[in-house]
Amino acid sequence: MTRPEVLRRRLSHLEAYLNILQDLSRYSLEEFLENPERYGAAERFLQLSIEALTDMAAHVASDENLGPFERAKDLVDLFLAHGYVDEALAQKWRRMIGFRNLLVHEYLDIDRRIVHRVLRENLDDLRALARVFARFL
Repeated sequence: MTRPEVLRRRLSHLEAYLNILQDLSRYSLEEFLENPERYGAAERFLQLSIEALTDMAAHVASDENLGPFERAKDLVDLFLAHGYVDEALAQKWRRMIGFRNLLVHEYLDIDRRIVHRVLRENLDDLRALARVFARFL
């Protein structure tokens, strides 16, 4: 059985991160790119948001015996196979994981225009996944 306190804590942090990201999304591309604090914060809070989702997925997959997993993308497949996400959301989730990997491992070559576009176009995808985990409370 999934421990609700684990999910509640991560969902609470995720909500705080998304509020910060929403505020950062209001800047024009030019305003965003000219300020290292803005794009640095966006990169970090996007990373933390995706990490929180991955942590919740691993917790639920383990506690609900959804199946074995080794990588974050394996979790997406488990949630898809069990009907917790549809194919469209699964594809978005996989792209999020790939984006998180870029933020962590390719940080020297991040295209900040892409970070800005993610802020403008993909925060609702993070919220949709948060709702998936909220159903386990």
